[in-house]
Amino acid sequence: MELFYYTVFGGLAAIVAVLELSKNNKDRINTSSAFNSFKNSYLLVYSLMMAGDWLQGPYVYYLYSTYGYGKGEIGQLFIAGFGSSMLFGTIVGSLADKQGRKRACVTYCITYILSCITKHSPQYKVLMLGRILGGIATSLLFSAFESWLVAEHNKRGFEQQWLSLTFSKAIFLGNGLVAIVAGLFGNVLVDTLALGPVAPFDAAACFLAIGMAVILSSWTENYGDTSENKDLLTQFRGAAVAIASDEKIALLGAIQSLFEGSMYTFVFLWTPALSPNDEDIPHGFIFATFMLSSMLGSSIASKLMARSALRVESYMQLVFAVSSAALLLPILTTFLVVPTKVKGGSISFAGCVQLLGFCVFESCVGIFWPSIMKMRSQYIPEEARSTIMNFFRIPLNIFVCVVLYNVNAFPITVMFGMCSIFLMVACILQRRLMAIAEKPKTEDWQLKERDTETEPLNL
Repeated sequence: MELFYYTVFGGLAAIVAVLELSKNNKDRINTSSAFNSFKNSYLLVYSLMMAGDWLQGPYVYYLYSTYGYGKGEIGQLFIAGFGSSMLFGTIVGSLADKQGRKRACVTYCITYILSCITKHSPQYKVLMLGRILGGIATSLLFSAFESWLVAEHNKRGFEQQWLSLTFSKAIFLGNGLVAIVAGLFGNVLVDTLALGPVAPFDAAACFLAIGMAVILSSWTENYGDTSENKDLLTQFRGAAVAIASDEKIALLGAIQSLFEGSMYTFVFLWTPALSPNDEDIPHGFIFATFMLSSMLGSSIASKLMARSALRVESYMQLVFAVSSAALLLPILTTFLVVPTKVKGGSISFAGCVQLLGFCVFESCVGIFWPSIMKMRSQYIPEEARSTIMNFFRIPLNIFVCVVLYNVNAFPITVMFGMCSIFLMVACILQRRLMAIAEKPKTEDWQLKERDTETEPLNL
């Protein structure tokens, strides 16, 4: 079966190489040297930040288990991380609009470095503190950096279409190539050099420190709404008004939560789905294959977004439909393929079919990230960009916490069916967003709020 894994990986690598090498003028966006310098500076920082994140991922559960903690205790640590991202992360991330996005990015680095340091302690309370810090850092990673990029891009007067180029390259590198290299590097540290499961966290802290130095030395500060009379509660209220008053923002938030919720659930499900009878599967190699699939998706997205006539809202309907179908495969194989009851051994035929489907889903993930970033840059008001983006993550974190808490309560096919339904709902909502996207842009939400407050005075 090793040949199967190599064939899938090699096939994906060949397709990615062909797509990248075959790009013609229609697939490329003509940009300026000033923009290219700005883009490369951001990509360097983003890649360092993602390296710090990806190095930790494969070893968190393993590290906790080496400290002697069981599945239940480890589950509580993971729930604490997502809960922290929902509660504290929303507050800290929202402060980026008022206190500065560059400052928030530096806070991400410091917070995540402290989280890495806690991994040296086997004490449960210290590890819990590390998960809380990690949850806060995650919220900043997925809001502050994008908010800084969009604001700085617009401040420098670059064309709006060029933003999609930065998004697609960031996902290609940060969520693809860097993830693969980080996984291999972590494997060298833990297995080849035998430095122990805490070594990847130390390496992650080093990458984060380097990235922080680059931010401090080369980035300029930008803000959202800097009104002195706006406290955090008022900022939250303003973000809620923006979401409630503009259907496009509300739809975008719902679509993001549904897709990312399904994506994070998939992270917990793919291992038991491919090895229901404790089959011996190469987890690290499969993870690298998934990341290569994500690179394929981001490469496709860059080609799609280079065509100004093709709207993101249009092709994302198909992406959500395909991803929904891909996660139905575990259910279909249960009914169409005779299950084996032999314990151990190599991956089964049903597992091979599911692995191919999971690669399709990961390709959809690669298309999703730059595309949702593009839509957020279009629809979310600059004044409260970080706040609204963190609002979007609240239902996501609630969903993931519920799934983690009940992961053993439902059969795996039910969980995949639920994810497939969510993705189909996202497809329907995307169709609605496409229908209203052509309408004139609604008034600025702050102006609308002000008009609502002063309306009785004009009667």
